[in-house]
Amino acid sequence: MTMPIDMRSDTVTRPTPEMRQAIAAAEVGDDMSGEDPTVNRLEARMAEMLGKEAAVFACSATQANQMAVRTHCIPGDELLIESTGHIALFEAGGPAALSGVTCRLLNGQYGILDLIDFEGKIRADNQHFCRTRLVCLENTTNVGGGRVYPLENLTRIGQWARRHGLKVHLDGARLFNAVVASRVSAADICRAADTVTVCFSKGLGCPMGAVLAGTQEDMARARRVRKLFGGALRQAGIVAAAALYALDHHIERLETDHANARAFAAAIADIAGLTVDPPDVQTNLVFFNVARSLGNAAQLSAKLKQHHVLINASGPQRLRACTHLDVDRAAVLRAAQIVRESVAAGFADLPGSATGPYARG
Repeated sequence: MTMPIDMRSDTVTRPTPEMRQAIAAAEVGDDMSGEDPTVNRLEARMAEMLGKEAAVFACSATQANQMAVRTHCIPGDELLIESTGHIALFEAGGPAALSGVTCRLLNGQYGILDLIDFEGKIRADNQHFCRTRLVCLENTTNVGGGRVYPLENLTRIGQWARRHGLKVHLDGARLFNAVVASRVSAADICRAADTVTVCFSKGLGCPMGAVLAGTQEDMARARRVRKLFGGALRQAGIVAAAALYALDHHIERLETDHANARAFAAAIADIAGLTVDPPDVQTNLVFFNVARSLGNAAQLSAKLKQHHVLINASGPQRLRACTHLDVDRAAVLRAAQIVRESVAAGFADLPGSATGPYARG
């Protein structure tokens, strides 16, 4: 049986044998009572790495993001977010459903905002309007192309938010990709944010888990919110042990994923009818567009699947390929060759809707 080259997302990674050993050997306790020593070590370590006072372990980055929204906001509040932000688009309407918070979408560049994008966006202090309360940023950007937020943008936005009495949450689901790509420490990247989320089940290769970090006061509230959202855990050390292993062994190797992504992008860049966008691949995500004259993205995805390459559509004409620890250089170059052959053979006759669903994780 031919094993597929799975480039749908870094969420498809499986625990390595060594990570499985760490899971099996984990010391555990009742985390909801604060008695799981492995979770406690992970929370303390992440707080230190991110330059925050405390951290709370969560089931997923989506849960951690929604904990942050509820921590900072009350029903009727509004958050400001770039139009492609994960919190607004891909978390099942969580801000509204869980916290009664609306999302105001701002148009940035490849998922990145700067001060000019916030001009005139704070609601007037008037009973007719919701209260603008929170700014949500994403680093790296997902739909924006795996871009790394410039440190100067983060600093400017953080200073602006504080002047106006707003809080800042950083969705750092792929934060360590940004750390490795920019060679800026996690603490420096997170300095402007009041809270930050980090996901362990993407590039770090864990089976599940995320963390939310911030002040002691905010994390005490977030822990109550985690319980409210059904995320209080018991012997969660078996999962936290995987995260601790990943922090020791899987951060620096993210550069391999980035190099493989650049190699894949370079290998498909000259295929007639395809356009890599953005063209300068910064981390482990490669977005590319297919010309309408050839067909749509879902059809090309279906064609690739016939040849055991899994790359999802991320828009009517856009696809997203993601590199991770379970695909090596030979695999991504083979995938690129199959893309070339598939385009040459044609795929417009295949079924495939140009209206989604689209890649998001």
